Amino acid sequence: MNLRDMVGGAVRGALPVHFGFGPDIHADDTRRELLDVDGLPFVGSYLAKGSPMYACWNEATGRTMIKRYKGEEAAYVDTVRVIGSDAGDTECQRVQIMFRIPRAPVIGDKFSSRHGQKGVCSQKWPAVDMPFSESGMQPDVIINPHAFPSRMTIGMLIESMAGKAGAMHGLAQDATPWSFNEQDTPVDYFGEQLRAAGYNYMGNEPMYSGISGKELRADIYLGVVYYQRLRHMVNDKFQVRTTGPVHALTRQPVKGRKRAGGIRFGEMERDALLAHGTSFLLQDRLLNCSDYTTAYVCRTCGSLISLSYDNAADIAVPGLGTVQTIDRAQETRAPLGPNGEYCRVCRRAAEAGATARPPADEHRVKIPRQHVIRRAGDLDVVAVPYVLRYLVAELAAMGLRMTFVVAP
Repeated sequence: MNLRDMVGGAVRGALPVHFGFGPDIHADDTRRELLDVDGLPFVGSYLAKGSPMYACWNEATGRTMIKRYKGEEAAYVDTVRVIGSDAGDTECQRVQIMFRIPRAPVIGDKFSSRHGQKGVCSQKWPAVDMPFSESGMQPDVIINPHAFPSRMTIGMLIESMAGKAGAMHGLAQDATPWSFNEQDTPVDYFGEQLRAAGYNYMGNEPMYSGISGKELRADIYLGVVYYQRLRHMVNDKFQVRTTGPVHALTRQPVKGRKRAGGIRFGEMERDALLAHGTSFLLQDRLLNCSDYTTAYVCRTCGSLISLSYDNAADIAVPGLGTVQTIDRAQETRAPLGPNGEYCRVCRRAAEAGATARPPADEHRVKIPRQHVIRRAGDLDVVAVPYVLRYLVAELAAMGLRMTFVVAP
């Protein structure tokens, strides 16, 4: 955190904000016990959500501001770095605090050896179900052997033999590169050490099933390897969404994990669902859970964007409710819906004494019958993606007209 960011970068010279407690925090205040005298946390202190993280005070107002930890996971203060000027003649204005968050490994976390043999944890088994050797040792990590030819991490196999031989003889193995040659190979060197310890020359051992206790019909390469967990953890990457913010223009879900957005459902994902015949799932992903909206389609001219309302069509009469003020039998304009809906194109043609000529059905975009929700006069209320309405409006602005027809 930087104190200059709290007062604005335009302030020059000495800042009126300092790390520590101001005069408004008395000496017997319990909040002083949670932080050091300089307002910074103790190294190794435990921080839960809402715990005081650091304190600073403004000499102009005399008030102390205590910033609190906002993380969802509990953390420990690992390091506190005080950053000052190069000359060291100014007051500390910037502090870097590093947290250590303990996490148990879960399925999806990434692991790697020192040879680049990376992989993802795919399963966690109880210790009682893990296979064991004749000496009763159980492996911590079980690796698919097909991972080695693809990445060619032969050094990891050599490390396994060296670690196993060193553990049995109490030796510190030399890992200096280029210390072996074609005549003196590391396999022979460490293999002889394993044989002297009573193990297989190649490091293989018979293993027994932890469930049935029977011997597995394969020799399994067992050894000691330094393995480490990488920073790519599933708790930092998983993304789920039911409803949330949508784009103001397309009304589709926004993207981004930090914005509570959705995951993009692209063309290849669409093709995969089509190949499996799951059309209803495709409709659910691309319509119902995306930019579902309703639109009015005129059955006469096929317009999707010509909806309007006749405000004088209905009046409220006490005791009678809504009453029509237009005689539909003598009306030459297009009929109205229950809420006064009508098509502007057909209304304009009727007022001009003409009839709106619909294009041929083969030139219209057909809308399936199951998408029709209800009827309103000469208009059909259909369920369509909002981007379709946006596309029709964009094309109309360029002088291109799209017409639709509801399939019988």
